[in-house]
Amino acid sequence: MADNAAAHDDDDFQTGDAGASETYPQQCSALRKNGYVMLKSRPCKIMEMSTSKTGKHGHAKVHMVGIDIFTGKKYEDICPSTHNMSVPNVKRVEYSLIDVDTDGYVSLMDDSSDTRSDIKLPEGELGQEIRAKFEGGEGLKVTVLQALGEEAIMSYKIEQESKK
Repeated sequence: MADNAAAHDDDDFQTGDAGASETYPQQCSALRKNGYVMLKSRPCKIMEMSTSKTGKHGHAKVHMVGIDIFTGKKYEDICPSTHNMSVPNVKRVEYSLIDVDTDGYVSLMDDSSDTRSDIKLPEGELGQEIRAKFEGGEGLKVTVLQALGEEAIMSYKIEQESKK
């Protein structure tokens, strides 16, 4: 019975993120411009930050303006500099673009040759550029941003042919 329990404990280490949660706390005063923060429950990139001085019993307040990394929507928040804010764990993954289907879903392949087809081309100009270059025969690498269970293509680059 004891062996069984010990074997079961090993199963807890199967996650690739070492059990990382979707967000982690960080003191407001430690956040930086171009970093990430949760504003109104959305993962945002900090575009502007300013700290205001307060009266003798108050705390300095930090005013933040952030852009939602998935929707591009602007959010603002003010928090005491000593308070903790949630910071999303944002991961960038590069994939080779294999195919674009008629519904706008893309087939992607990572460095381990694993493929996936569950991400859509971004709306607007970026998606149109990627489709046009792909249909024009260009080999593309796309960068997918992942945070809080959401994923989206953020950018692309033309794949360089390896010279032998």
